[in-house]
Amino acid sequence: MGEITGKDVCILIPTLNEAKNIERLIVEFKEMGYENIFVIDGHSTDGTREIARSAGATVVTQEGKGKGSAIKEAFNYIESPYAIMIDGDGTYEPKDMLKFLKPLEEGVDHVLGNRFEDYEKGAFTRFNLLGNRILNKLFGFAYGIWLNDILTGYRGFNMRNIKKLELNEKGFGIEAEMTAETIKKGLSIREIPIRYLRRRGDPTKLHPIKDGITIATTIFKLAKHHNPLFYFGMIGVATALAGILLGIYIVDEWLKGIEHIPLTILTTLLIVGGVQIFIFGLLSDLIVTLHRETMRLLQQKEEKK
Repeated sequence: MGEITGKDVCILIPTLNEAKNIERLIVEFKEMGYENIFVIDGHSTDGTREIARSAGATVVTQEGKGKGSAIKEAFNYIESPYAIMIDGDGTYEPKDMLKFLKPLEEGVDHVLGNRFEDYEKGAFTRFNLLGNRILNKLFGFAYGIWLNDILTGYRGFNMRNIKKLELNEKGFGIEAEMTAETIKKGLSIREIPIRYLRRRGDPTKLHPIKDGITIATTIFKLAKHHNPLFYFGMIGVATALAGILLGIYIVDEWLKGIEHIPLTILTTLLIVGGVQIFIFGLLSDLIVTLHRETMRLLQQKEEKK
């Protein structure tokens, strides 16, 4: 890989009502020599699009709704070999994008900016920190790769390979999906430390509980094809555990002389069903492993031709 110049990079900024921050962001990138700035806007009502155009950015209003839809649409427009994606809320420093270039020059496909290495006081609430840690751990268990910040909004892409990702999430689950898809497609991924600032202006659009559940569900759902043992194993263990807990209650009642025939049948079904689901996960994991090995051998064969 050669040295990446400003002409090789598109600065991608997904926005929704970021009038207070977008001009400063665009101006700073232009001062750094990056003229190709692409704003994909989610139907802002505060003049974000007009301000971005006046500052010199190319602006497109997305057709769908949600951050996920915006990023998927933006990928179709970008023709540069590399892209740096940054949120338009002023929580990231433009100068940090220079840190993304070296990994991209070395051939890394997807670079993540790790916010937890250096963040400003007030950038995270304790609840945010706890939620992020839980989601990062869940991701590690599901995909076998332990990252510190799978939900970062500051990312670098090798566009030739990143366009291979099959993205379906429409909302805030897109960050988790991009990270998971990168791993599923066998692309390289690396984290770099960045500075994270507290949000200025309007409150965050992220709803911690609602969107946290959405992100966790996305991580779990996508694991079905990458790590079926984790996916079906979790379901199987939860089902069997419910049966065991119900069985303890039934035994306790039986010792008191009270019989629960229907609940006894349900307990048996839950335990047996949970074990069967877990076994199905083992078999699915074996199939996925064999498939990966087959694809690896086919790829090696193609490279030798």
